[in-house]
Amino acid sequence: MSGAADTAPDGQPAALAALDAAGLDALMPLAVIVTRTGHIRHAGPTLAKLRQGRPLVGQRFLEVFHLRRPRNVTGLADLVRAGAGPLDLQFRDAPPTALKGQCIPLDGEGGVLINLSFGIGVVPALETYDLTAGDFPRTDLTVEVLYLVEANAAVQGELKRLNRRLQGAKIAAQEQAYTDTLTGLRNRRAMDAVLGRYAKGREAFGLMHLDLDYFKDVNDTLGHAAGDAVLQNVARILVEETREADTVVRAGGDEFVLIFHRMTDRKRLARVAARLLNRLEQPVMFDGTPCRISGSIGIAVSNDYDGADIDRMQHDADRALYASKNGGRGRFCFTGDTGPAAAASPA
Repeated sequence: MSGAADTAPDGQPAALAALDAAGLDALMPLAVIVTRTGHIRHAGPTLAKLRQGRPLVGQRFLEVFHLRRPRNVTGLADLVRAGAGPLDLQFRDAPPTALKGQCIPLDGEGGVLINLSFGIGVVPALETYDLTAGDFPRTDLTVEVLYLVEANAAVQGELKRLNRRLQGAKIAAQEQAYTDTLTGLRNRRAMDAVLGRYAKGREAFGLMHLDLDYFKDVNDTLGHAAGDAVLQNVARILVEETREADTVVRAGGDEFVLIFHRMTDRKRLARVAARLLNRLEQPVMFDGTPCRISGSIGIAVSNDYDGADIDRMQHDADRALYASKNGGRGRFCFTGDTGPAAAASPA
């Protein structure tokens, strides 16, 4: 194409194309037209969206934008003299988004057309504003970045969902590892973890070992299903008679351990033991047949020991338990007692 086709008869450059407002907005949705007085006459739809309800038309361009480059621009004439060089600017009000621009004088009007873009700040801008691919021309690389941001957000969202599922599965597995499947109580592994934590933190606690009396008779006469029903009933009683901060453990078979967090008062522990023994003596019905058991309890208190000697406490609580059994069963005994106490009163 020859240069003559691009000039008017008087030798001046000819207008190659004329755009109405809709065409301008479609090609340059971040463009702004500034009049010779320095006021904004037109703002593209995406640019207007960045201010969300704060009108741009009618405002002075240099009162809306802070021009960082070129410096010392105080009016439209300075912009025109800057020619087609790059502009670095940002909004004066919040959010102070930074923009890149190029200024083109408008023939016959004395104003300028300034086309803006986010430049390398497109990603934080997309995070700040609710922009979509429809806010940019299809040829704008921002659309590709937007697709990448959306794809990354989708991937990150899926990773978070997978991580939550993995965490849930991990928690469930840990819970299962610390739980007795028949009764739902804690198991020995959980007991060791709690006692170890209390020992490390020098936490005061009461330790109660409970063994069921006559449980073997239930299993031998009525079968293991009856025995399981009895154990589940015992678990319910133990949970009901302890606090949320306490730990109730099925240590194996018909043996249970109760750990009372920061409860070392012997009178309180004795009242709990008495209530437990009284409730355990209530028969459990299974297929119309009463299952009768009782319990023997040995109790140790951490305050009676120098340091965190968990093994010794457990050994002493076991000895107190068998002292209760030897004393006639259906009794409780503290370590160091001369004899076991019967569950005379649960009060």
